[in-house]
Amino acid sequence: MTTMQNITAFAYDKKGRLLSVGRNSYVKTHPLQARMAKEVGEDYKIYLHAEVAALVKVKNWTRVDKLVVTRYNKNGEPMIAKPCRVCQRVIKFAGINTVEHT
Repeated sequence: MTTMQNITAFAYDKKGRLLSVGRNSYVKTHPLQARMAKEVGEDYKIYLHAEVAALVKVKNWTRVDKLVVTRYNKNGEPMIAKPCRVCQRVIKFAGINTVEHT
């Protein structure tokens, strides 16, 4: 049985304004997620990761300057949320300058 994680990504502009919020999905996918997963050789990672979910909600990705990614366990304690190889590729593709994570 897979334990679901509460992973959330917040996309901010250069002035620190929140542009969007994305969360991991275990049922939804997106062409960008699938394409980048294939590019890094992890085709099975087709379901939306929080970073991608946050980005696709912003019409103009060039506005996104910073992503903050958080992950908490079932007790509400922070866990490491370093972006995976797929998300790192998406972040580079989108030209995001800063990434912070728990």
